[in-house]
Amino acid sequence: MVAYGMVGASISAVTFVGVPGMVLTEQMTYLQTCLGFILGYVAVAFVLMPLYYRSGQASIYALLEDRLDSGARRAASAVFLVAKMGSAAVRFYVAVLIVHQLLPQRLGLPFAATALCMALSIWLYTRRGGIHTLVRTDVVLTTCMLLALVLIIYRVTRALDLTLCQAAAAVSHSPLSRVFVFDDWLSPQCFVKQFLSGIFIVVVMTGLDQDMMQKNLTCRSLRQAQLDLCSYGLAFVPVNALFLALGVLLTMLAARWGMPLPARGDELLPLFAATGRLGTAVLWLFAVGVVSASMSSADSALTALTTTYCVDLRQRPDDVRLRRRAHLTLTLLFAAVVTAVEALRSPSVVSTIYTLVGYAYGPLLGLFAYALLRPRHRSPRAPLAAYMFIAIAAPAACGLLTIAAQTLCHYRFGYELLLLNGTLTYAMLALLPARVGHGRSPRGSKG
Repeated sequence: MVAYGMVGASISAVTFVGVPGMVLTEQMTYLQTCLGFILGYVAVAFVLMPLYYRSGQASIYALLEDRLDSGARRAASAVFLVAKMGSAAVRFYVAVLIVHQLLPQRLGLPFAATALCMALSIWLYTRRGGIHTLVRTDVVLTTCMLLALVLIIYRVTRALDLTLCQAAAAVSHSPLSRVFVFDDWLSPQCFVKQFLSGIFIVVVMTGLDQDMMQKNLTCRSLRQAQLDLCSYGLAFVPVNALFLALGVLLTMLAARWGMPLPARGDELLPLFAATGRLGTAVLWLFAVGVVSASMSSADSALTALTTTYCVDLRQRPDDVRLRRRAHLTLTLLFAAVVTAVEALRSPSVVSTIYTLVGYAYGPLLGLFAYALLRPRHRSPRAPLAAYMFIAIAAPAACGLLTIAAQTLCHYRFGYELLLLNGTLTYAMLALLPARVGHGRSPRGSKG
């Protein structure tokens, strides 16, 4: 149940809407990143997961306190709160936008009202049940999303007068079906860049993410959790291949009907589905798929944000009143951030998320790498402010390097920005003054 539900939690409305449109600019090269995801999940299952189970903590960031000190744990928690709030809001925004266009906009309601109502609906069904409610509801939501995807593909092939086998052959012969790029090392779609980035994207967005790990830690044993991660990682490739194939089929349908392709890739699927061009059935299937995917992603994000705030930052895991207040406050803040995203629309929501991951999750990658790889005799001696400075300075340096590389060398960073950010964070942590001696700092130390 956890593995199946996590498919929907990771895919979200962004994948449902954005991935089919990626074929307009990147063909099917996104599958290179998805292949890297498989190795990433294996690494998380057999390297990080045993450490989390051994610690016996509800929060994965407790590992940083065991290995370093409480300052590192709190800094990682703060980074996660900012990064997860931003990435989850961008994902949820797509669903809110589509639902808003279906009914509230016609009634004259503002976008903020739709965002608030959808966020509060999540708060209602997660308020009492917590993570166990999410495991069950995500199974239902993932099923609705995948059924909607398959049925939309079927309706598109019918509109093209093709059988499913003929549609598969047409996709494979399309110039948009290119998957591998080996001949252009400067391209962001180069195989080596995307494959390696896929590995580390999974490490940070799943292995270092309280949201995803909290669900895996509900498994009864380490072996079950590892099986969960590996099976889920393998499922990611065929599911994304279906989304990309749908994008290719939609470009064929646009050519057949004499329709111009949209300037934004995120508008390709809505151009056909949300406008009713493929019939009312597809319109409602599209709405069900997007809302199911977005709810599955957002509900787990809000639950994980509440856990991190109460357990890691405030360190009051048994305070029920604090947990309920934090849950409601984070829900309202989440709705506000979704509304802010509306004013900052990007040509590709998928690319926006991975750019955000590169900047925001890089410090988490560096912190965990340093905690696991540092020499045993070297324990940092630094206050919380030093960790927070590094967590801000590393992404800022990445931003400057990105501008300099594009200006001076005409080199454009892709998903490998995450690796650069993590490396800079690790290097800065290595410069912290060391506490001489063997062993780790005591649990609960103030750093």
